[in-house]
Amino acid sequence: MWSVVLMGVAGLLAGGAISFRRQGLPRFISISFWVLAGMSLLGAYLLTYGL
Repeated sequence: MWSVVLMGVAGLLAGGAISFRRQGLPRFISISFWVLAGMSLLGAYLLTYGL
């Protein structure tokens, strides 16, 4: 259940990163959103396989 929620959060964060990049906001904001999306996917993976 929580892994699906984390995957959804990762999708929203990735969409936000793409949107911020197109708007021309500072690069560190986009990079931080990509990092958070990756961490969310990693958390979903760890929850799925119980590591």
